[in-house]
Amino acid sequence: MIIITVLIISGCNNPGSKKMTTPSTTTDTTKQDSSSGYALVNGLTMYYEIHGTGKPLVLIHGGGSTIYTSFGRVIKAFAKTHRVIAVEMQAHGHTADIDRPLSFEQDADDIAALLQHLHIDKASVFGFSNGASTTLQFAIRHPQLTDKIIVASTFYKKSGAPDWFWNMMSNPTFEGMPQAYKDAFLAINPDTNALHRMYERDVARMQHFPDITDEQMKAIQAPAFIIVGDRDVTTAEHAAEMHRLLNHSRLAIIPGGHGEYIGELTTPQNSSIIAATIEMINQFLNEPAGQ
Repeated sequence: MIIITVLIISGCNNPGSKKMTTPSTTTDTTKQDSSSGYALVNGLTMYYEIHGTGKPLVLIHGGGSTIYTSFGRVIKAFAKTHRVIAVEMQAHGHTADIDRPLSFEQDADDIAALLQHLHIDKASVFGFSNGASTTLQFAIRHPQLTDKIIVASTFYKKSGAPDWFWNMMSNPTFEGMPQAYKDAFLAINPDTNALHRMYERDVARMQHFPDITDEQMKAIQAPAFIIVGDRDVTTAEHAAEMHRLLNHSRLAIIPGGHGEYIGELTTPQNSSIIAATIEMINQFLNEPAGQ
């Protein structure tokens, strides 16, 4: 059950309040300083939302999730100081699946194409869980587009997760997916086949998780902020290893489980910890280069 909850399957905690739009390559304004729309990127019709003004900050959700599953309790706070570009990746939320492999590398290329579509020369990227794996690939594959990265609750190689994680991953079941997440997905997309397909593809991707080499990690020059919970699916030792490999990095190990520090849908809402995490991230994003 834990594996289904924390990495593979999650839904949207605010599906009813989001306006569905017709796929296009333009943005539909919904209210002042907020908009949503679709962009055709690498053959994928990707859903995105933009909130606030300022320097661009991309938010990439976790596996099986949507924008509001991962970031529903923090997105407004970040939009006070940044132009937040929140996305839903292939097969997730409003973004339908297409006939191509699901990979972190492809997700990173899709983010790069979206930024080019939006005429954004460089952005900071905050990825949670699987979204953080995509963030690492984005920094590796598109350094010219990368300002800073926040890498939250992920590992760069399989040994970074404890054995119980991979033992449970070897035999997950769709029945183990919490009904609340199924209901949330179907509130956005009522196609039950799409829900099953998302589940199966996310499971398969994690079962064949591709390690990033130490050399690739060392080559990342963008300032990085690594965040994990002390009861996360990533060990504290592995987080420290990432910190040593990334030349310009900060590290925070925060009390709590997977995503609890940002109030991810499946976690308790500790407003003090969430506020502290927002403050730490904003401080990191506002630091001058090289500090």
